[in-house]
Amino acid sequence: MPAPVKIVAVLTAHADTADQLRALLDDMLAPSRAEPGNLRYDLWQDQSDPNRFILDELYTDAEAVAAHRAMPHFQNYLARIGVLAERSAFVLNPVSAT
Repeated sequence: MPAPVKIVAVLTAHADTADQLRALLDDMLAPSRAEPGNLRYDLWQDQSDPNRFILDELYTDAEAVAAHRAMPHFQNYLARIGVLAERSAFVLNPVSAT
């Protein structure tokens, strides 16, 4: 049985790009949530640093992650994110999750 995959991405806007970053991330929500293998796709903003955003994603399996990364909305995000933010993404396997 395939294991679910969680992705947590931490994105910190470069100087004067927070609004553009937020718009890009907002544009990812609906199409990502509509993908067949997506279980969660949530956007959070750090209370202590409004320039820092967290994407909290959950997929049914690695194939769903690969499908997400092939989508046009993800390709657009990937092409633009480097000029807008520092990005760290963590791809996680379950150890103990419900």
